Amino acid sequence: MEQLWRFLSYGHFFFGGQYGGDFIKDLSNMESAVLSGAEVLLVEDETLLRKRLAAFLDATGAEVTAVDSVAGARRCLESLQFEFALVDIKLPDGLGLDLLREKRFSDNTGIVIMTAEGGVKSAVEAMRLGAGDYLSKPFDFEELPLVFERCRQGRQSARIEEHRRSQDQVSDHGLFFGESLQQVEEQLQKILSADRRLGRGLPPVLIEGETGTGKTTVARWLHHHGPRADKILVDVNCSALPDSLAESELFGHERGAFTDARSARIGLFEAAHGGTLLLDEIPSLSSVNQAKVLKAIEDGKIRRVGANKEISIDVRIIAAANRDLSSLVAAGEFREDLFHRLDLLRLTIPALRDRGADVLTLADFLLTNLCKRYRVRRPEITRPGRQRLLAHTWSGNVRELSHELERAIVFGDGSRLDFPHLAGGEASDVNVDSNPRDDWLRAEWRFPECGFGLEDAINRLINLALEQTNQNVSAAARLLGVSRDYVRYRLSGGKKSKR
Repeated sequence: MEQLWRFLSYGHFFFGGQYGGDFIKDLSNMESAVLSGAEVLLVEDETLLRKRLAAFLDATGAEVTAVDSVAGARRCLESLQFEFALVDIKLPDGLGLDLLREKRFSDNTGIVIMTAEGGVKSAVEAMRLGAGDYLSKPFDFEELPLVFERCRQGRQSARIEEHRRSQDQVSDHGLFFGESLQQVEEQLQKILSADRRLGRGLPPVLIEGETGTGKTTVARWLHHHGPRADKILVDVNCSALPDSLAESELFGHERGAFTDARSARIGLFEAAHGGTLLLDEIPSLSSVNQAKVLKAIEDGKIRRVGANKEISIDVRIIAAANRDLSSLVAAGEFREDLFHRLDLLRLTIPALRDRGADVLTLADFLLTNLCKRYRVRRPEITRPGRQRLLAHTWSGNVRELSHELERAIVFGDGSRLDFPHLAGGEASDVNVDSNPRDDWLRAEWRFPECGFGLEDAINRLINLALEQTNQNVSAAARLLGVSRDYVRYRLSGGKKSKR
């Protein structure tokens, strides 16, 4: 009976009809992203069906290895690696499930089980053992690319979830631009316009800026507003990857590729297929891994550690660096070829201390989001508090400002924020409502007609120097080019200091 339905279902593949010779010719022109170039193991004992399946898979661009027994599959799996496997359950020398029970397949292999009608129980067992999907015979051959694509997506999702569990994910509350980031916003809009025009094969983006300036937030904003917004975004902190594990983490590995590789695992490049991969602190990667990243960008292919074939990927790379890469190239600390490949679209995020009065509007923006998170009433930032926010040097940039506001909400009285522990507030009479161009620390500043408070400016400079030196009077005096006694005199309000 089984032989009969196989003949009725697949016999006309060679004898005309839907699966006639013309159909094979049409299939040779078919493009299948999931199967093109993929290594597929086909395990089927029925000769006619095996040949039909092999012909179909070959026409979609797959590289097929076909065997008719469990023993034949074992021999192939000992020496070859497969991206997908299509396995019949009932075979002359055993069950296809035996291969799963024996863990013969790599964890990177997407396994599809073929079952006869009524074999749902065996299919459930196969899924429990690690199969990605199953097909009930007879089935339409055109279902195969769709089923294999589901297997690939399942592996991607599992890898992404594993990565997310291992990382401290930072909440994305949106991006505040303000006047000081107007140029950055214009550049982002140009990149988005180019992305929508290109559609696929998006060029890499380089984001530079000091630690804490918001490079990750800008990268997320770019992804979520671009043509890949509905795809995955994988965020990798390269500085947190030990050099010995970076290659495996980024590109994946096969079982047995190194001592601790007890099971195979896909890398984050492969997991981000179709979406965006953010390589934060990319200078932390070794020169060898930088070369591999460059090859992945240029060729659109990666090779897992211990593998003998390349895998095609479609990933938009966003690289972030807290140091100027051109300077690192000049110092021999970053590959010049990778820098030039990344430097096509570059964004530079200014430090918070260079953003003038935007510090205050940014603080208001962050404070609103923090109050929503903690479900508390939004407190008022007092005038002295705003003066201190402006006078502070913010060595930790936006991250430091956000943490300062969060600390004030958690430990404050909930009604007014004046940040008394921040230096520079009392001595500096800064016009907090003024345009950033009114700040005399800026190059374009001009003396106002109403006059200028020199004493306040001196006090502000002293407090800035103290902030930069962690309140070290001697170090601050050296920065200012004055004596320690002078600094102490000013700190005492004009009275002789006994310190």
